[in-house]
Order: sequence, then C-alpha cells, then structure tokens
Amino acid sequence: MMTTMTGLRVGDVMSFNPVVIGADEPATEAERLIKTYRVSGLPVVEDGLPIGVVSQTDLGVARSSDLISANWARLRVRHLMTTPAVSVHIGTSIKHAARLMITRHIHRLVVVDDEDRAVGVVSSLDLLRTLVEDPDID
Repeated sequence: MMTTMTGLRVGDVMSFNPVVIGADEPATEAERLIKTYRVSGLPVVEDGLPIGVVSQTDLGVARSSDLISANWARLRVRHLMTTPAVSVHIGTSIKHAARLMITRHIHRLVVVDDEDRAVGVVSSLDLLRTLVEDPDID
C-alpha cells in the first residue's frame, strides 16, 4: 500500500515559481493571468509573502453578481481574494497537505520556504496526479 508515496513532500509534487498577483492589482489582471497561464488560482502576495488567494471561482462568483460586474473595472484583487492564504512549508508531507485541503474545503495550498515566501502551489490535481502516477498503486 502506498509505500513509495509515504516519504513524498509537498516540494516533490508542487508547481514551482507560481504566477502571483498583488492585492492592489485590478481584477481584470487576475482574470488575464488565470486565462493566460491556465491555472485555477493565484497566490496574492505582498513583499513575496502570501496574504490571500484569488481563484477562478472567486472571479466567477463576482462576475455573476450584477452589482459587482457593473463595477468590474474598478475592482481590485483585494476585494475578491480569500484571506488568509492557507499555506504549507515545502517540507510538509503530501498526506498532511491533502488532509488540510479536505478539512478546509480548498483546492490549493500556497507553498512557502523557510522565510515564509511563496515558492510554489500544490493543488488537489497535483496530489491526484501523484496517486495516479505511482506504479505501486493499482
């Protein structure tokens, strides 16, 4: 049973150098980055430190509101992001990361280094990919 996966850490399966955005950037820029880089969410950073996350879902919910959509050009990421950013250290086990995603009902975690700087993102898809690609699991 999952013998090869037990030693895996978030740093082994995450996406490095995440596409990030600042809280004062326009919501339109978040939309553009998500579409351009084909990601489902962006860590929101201030001086390299994660302060929140803005996701496709956040943008979609906001767009579906007539009031918010009518003011789209004036909206900033800080108006739409989820705070605080849920983060894990690069050395965290993937099992712990998965449990955290399940208990928090989230699809991604911001991965931080020893200085708490955002260095990656681990998504539920990254964890599923690891499970599917493990040759010892049928």
